[in-house]
Amino acid sequence: MTILRKPDGTVTSSILEIMNIMLDHLITDDGEEENEHHKNTRKMIEEPIYTSDDAEFTQGEIKQTIESFNRKKAPGMDGITSDIFLRTFNKFPRIVTAIYNQCLIRGSFPRRWKTAKIIPIVKPGKENSMDPSKYRSISLLNIGGKVLEKLLINRINHHMYKNELLTEFNMALHRKRVQQMQPWRQKNL
Repeated sequence: MTILRKPDGTVTSSILEIMNIMLDHLITDDGEEENEHHKNTRKMIEEPIYTSDDAEFTQGEIKQTIESFNRKKAPGMDGITSDIFLRTFNKFPRIVTAIYNQCLIRGSFPRRWKTAKIIPIVKPGKENSMDPSKYRSISLLNIGGKVLEKLLINRINHHMYKNELLTEFNMALHRKRVQQMQPWRQKNL
């Protein structure tokens, strides 16, 4: 069992104490109080905005996005890998496409897709340390949410490029993403 040093200088004596110390270190509070600006922003985003840029996702767009994920990456809480998700899409493309289009139309991101499996990893060279900072965390997200996020990012990038809203510096940082937007661009040209 790992032993960690608590903020008061004593050491942990149970798995529960270790978990609490790790959680305090890895998951911090936002630290900001809810102010009027936050309240107004939350209220504004609860009302979906419908624009001409909200064309439905195409099956090709969704398939290419799913295929862009590394099949060897660990799955999120649901245990579904990108390979399994691609097989599901290939079997039921209309159903999967309808799910993503409903997310777009409703302006919603399913809560289940936002849940992460957090894995603490010991930093190299700190294996024998008792300091909780010896850990870094990785968050494993469900593939369904990663696909929706990437679909939305591709749409936002397309909008930014199409309307010349990026500076030359921003464009240099995002050139690799242009290839990922091809199904969307081909449909709308």
